[in-house]
Amino acid sequence: MKKKIGVQHLRLGMYVSELDRPWIESRFLFQGFEIRTQEELEELQRICKYVYVETEVELRQEGLRPRASLPVGAPAPDEFAAKRLGFEILDKFSEHHPQRPRYEDLVSVEEEMGTAREIERDARSLVYNIMEDARLGRALDSPTAKIRVQQMVRSILRNPDALVCLTQLKNKDEYTAMHSVRVCVLALAFGRHLGLPEEELNVLGLGALLHDVGKMKVPGEILNKPGGLTPGEFALMKRHVPFGVEILEQTVGIPDGAIEVVKGHHERFDGSGYALGLKGDQIGLFGQVGAIVDCYDAITSDRAYHKGMSPHDALRKLYEWRRKDFHDRLVEQFIQCMGIYPIGSVVEMNTGSIGVVVSVNRVRRLRPRVALVLDADKRPLQSVKVIDLMQERPEPGRRAIEIRNVLPVGSFGINPVQYLPLTA
Repeated sequence: MKKKIGVQHLRLGMYVSELDRPWIESRFLFQGFEIRTQEELEELQRICKYVYVETEVELRQEGLRPRASLPVGAPAPDEFAAKRLGFEILDKFSEHHPQRPRYEDLVSVEEEMGTAREIERDARSLVYNIMEDARLGRALDSPTAKIRVQQMVRSILRNPDALVCLTQLKNKDEYTAMHSVRVCVLALAFGRHLGLPEEELNVLGLGALLHDVGKMKVPGEILNKPGGLTPGEFALMKRHVPFGVEILEQTVGIPDGAIEVVKGHHERFDGSGYALGLKGDQIGLFGQVGAIVDCYDAITSDRAYHKGMSPHDALRKLYEWRRKDFHDRLVEQFIQCMGIYPIGSVVEMNTGSIGVVVSVNRVRRLRPRVALVLDADKRPLQSVKVIDLMQERPEPGRRAIEIRNVLPVGSFGINPVQYLPLTA
């Protein structure tokens, strides 16, 4: 049952189910969460007098504890999945004193951007070639694919925000190829956040880059249909997963882990996905990562039949779908990875000014770098001012500047891409 306690009694690890104010008035994006960082604890103590927490018994009944068991009753995953794709990697995020992150940024996003642009361009060109080879039944150029993924991995390790910024460049007429590159970038950024070793990042990235290769065996009139698919057409579309698996199994040099991404990217945690109806830990970590980032990119992209939602709203959706469609703790960590205010979000500050999030802060996720573009009267600033909310110090008598709201896509006619650090 819920228990009302004063915020002075809050501790790390408690599950907060209700605040003493509407959630919209807080900086906590999602209703119901476990206190996992000192920052979250201090923020609750600052804005609230009391909160409601769930007791241990009710948490167990609702399956809300982070260490809750995964669905069972299905065949065990294969040896590779059991040894290398286990969910035990999430254990370090459950500790009250988490381990030091495996990776730290080596350069700024601006310093990495020039290299990242070249890497993204080469990866995009490769995907077009691979898609054409798959369509014509030719052997895939796996050696070059590995080289391109390795380059992306090294860029992500130096600073993931450069390539993530480039995922904001979207063209619905190039969706299939560009989607593959973006899914690769997002998977690598997520894998970095999880602390995967570089060797496994290369495997994960290769699978993510090639996850949709089977679509080249789907009739073009279905693949490019501007409206919804009929049940029969959707059944054919779903065949792209086994087609992709077959193509990669016949390609020299593709590791099992990469194929796991292709197998799992449309599976769902409750078993409602396709093509095999896998559930829970049957899907494996790489398959689950592929499913989350594939879905995230799909719902934030413009298509002929729907308008993409904002990154912020997409994270809300993923959070709503946790435990049903996706592993709950993986979703929570993906949100941590992307930041509550993902790159490209249009935000209103507590001063009334309007800005665009240009990079995240991996230490304090509520305080990203923001490019201010409109003043408090919503007039364009003469020059864009980039502020780091982590470093901002208010003048005496003034309140600290912080994000108040995330605005819908297209607010004030702002195109976020114009303000991202896309040039070196």
